[in-house]
Amino acid sequence: MRRYVLREGVPAEDVFMDHAGFDTYDSIYRARDVFGVEGVVIVTQAFHLPRAVYTARALGLDAVGLVADRRPYALRVRVWLALRESLSRVKALLEIHVLHARPRFLGPRIPITGDGRRTVDEPPRRRGRGTTP
Repeated sequence: MRRYVLREGVPAEDVFMDHAGFDTYDSIYRARDVFGVEGVVIVTQAFHLPRAVYTARALGLDAVGLVADRRPYALRVRVWLALRESLSRVKALLEIHVLHARPRFLGPRIPITGDGRRTVDEPPRRRGRGTTP
């Protein structure tokens, strides 16, 4: 995604990478506590959006959501997503209201008002056979 938005003209200093946002809860918690975000626009699939916005608001962020579905899902996929999402909602409620969980990794504060290039940590690209560095 980083390479895509850079190709589309977003300045590199405005692109922040979250290498420890392992799930929705961790990503939103880290947005608040690591990147200093107070408000978010969450862009994701329709099945996931209510939980993501709820989580952000429960963690004190001003949050709005936008659906990013590009096509309808097949019935079997919709059934699987509904099952998965129902379990994910239970997990989110536990993390937010019962466990008051913290992300696995927080790390140093990197204000979103700073330079996103501080967060870039891309692995080197693989080279094909017979190429030279």
